[in-house]
Amino acid sequence: MGFFSFLFLGLIAGAIAKLILPGKHGGSWFVTLLLGVVGAMLGGWLGGLIFNVSLEGFFNLSTWALAIGGSIIVLLIYGMVTGRKTKS
Repeated sequence: MGFFSFLFLGLIAGAIAKLILPGKHGGSWFVTLLLGVVGAMLGGWLGGLIFNVSLEGFFNLSTWALAIGGSIIVLLIYGMVTGRKTKS
């Protein structure tokens, strides 16, 4: 997958991860989208390490699942570091 398609995938994965996670999130949408790109990289790395799957094709379901899963992990870690508030 090319650099720009990977960047676009990470941006969308970050937005979807922010919608999935409950509660208020620290940081702006820009920060969330950047964390989504980092999460997509993390998801691709973990997918290759654990499941022997990589982020090869833009339209593969496994590519999207790994990118969104990685973005959720990164957003959760970011929330723990910055003290994210959850809804009661």
